[in-house]
Amino acid sequence: MYNIGTFNKISPVGLGRLTDGYALVENPDEANGIILRSYDMHEMDFSDNLLAIGRAGAGTNNIPVDKCAEQGIVVFNAPGANANAVKELCLAGMLMAARNIPAALAWAKTLVGSEGVGKQIEKGKGQFAGTEIQGKTLGVIGLGAIGILVANAAEKLGMKVIGYDAFFGTKAAHALSPTVTVVDQLKDLYPECDYISIHVPANDETKGMMNAEAFAQMKDGVVFLNFARDKLMNDEDLLAAIDSGKVGRYVTDFADDAVLNADREQIIVIPHLGASSAEAEDNCASMAVDQVMDYLDNGNIVNSVNFPAVSMGPRKGARLCVMAKADAGAAEKVAAALPGADMVCASRGDVTYVLAEAAGPIDASAIAGDGIIRVRVIE
Repeated sequence: MYNIGTFNKISPVGLGRLTDGYALVENPDEANGIILRSYDMHEMDFSDNLLAIGRAGAGTNNIPVDKCAEQGIVVFNAPGANANAVKELCLAGMLMAARNIPAALAWAKTLVGSEGVGKQIEKGKGQFAGTEIQGKTLGVIGLGAIGILVANAAEKLGMKVIGYDAFFGTKAAHALSPTVTVVDQLKDLYPECDYISIHVPANDETKGMMNAEAFAQMKDGVVFLNFARDKLMNDEDLLAAIDSGKVGRYVTDFADDAVLNADREQIIVIPHLGASSAEAEDNCASMAVDQVMDYLDNGNIVNSVNFPAVSMGPRKGARLCVMAKADAGAAEKVAAALPGADMVCASRGDVTYVLAEAAGPIDASAIAGDGIIRVRVIE
């Protein structure tokens, strides 16, 4: 029996996928697996019982990923499970900016209780006249699951689309519309676009990438959409670009204090609703639960952010799971301890994961020494 703990409100559809071999517990110290959304785990001390964390979403900034790797805790995320929900909200953001919808709605509310509303609306609506997105050019930075959906949908709405991805591969190429132009450098995207939407992960390489140098290369009055992470933006440079007219509208689902308190009418702030659809919450929780169960039951690792992908499918016999530093010789130790056993091994960064299956009982006592992080036998 495995114990599963939860933080945040987790979709009952996802938790309903737990099989009879699992029980929900309230005390996280008793949990072998934890399912969460945005709960901040950085200040937590992890019990030795904890083997896996399933993030019901894509981003894992709220989880100390490196610390978990050092303790042999696999961190999973759910890439693509909320992609359609974010895509739809991104399109809504474009339309809100193009047609001045937030300002128009706020103005309409000021007419509540007044007389002759119809005449006032006909007289005043001109101040909110906007533009259509059909025929405009959209730049999509980051052609992952969300970026591809945004690009393809925008094309269907009559937009010209230019895409960029530093790691554009064959899988993405097959999913992306063949009429989307993909450029090798951002300098070839910036000056061509009326709208730019960013969909890249937040990490040390991308932090603050939207800065004065980037804004200077864009069209005057560009509409910039951020449905990725606030840390991608240099707030000081963004506000300067808005004040100068370089950025005509900034639409974000990830406002921080500087942006929210800036009180600029050109900024449209959405309160982090990208993945907040019933369907996305169900999909993300289901994927997270399935991945955690597959790891606990079979030792398989799929969609982890801190360990390599290793899978041997459903377990037929006993399995040995070994986590180690890349230079610890874990594969050699497993091969010596289980001669003739089926074995799969992969490395990611400075960690290695070895999965081996044997027909009979497994004695893991020989798998020890410097660099061995965690050894587990599943029978």
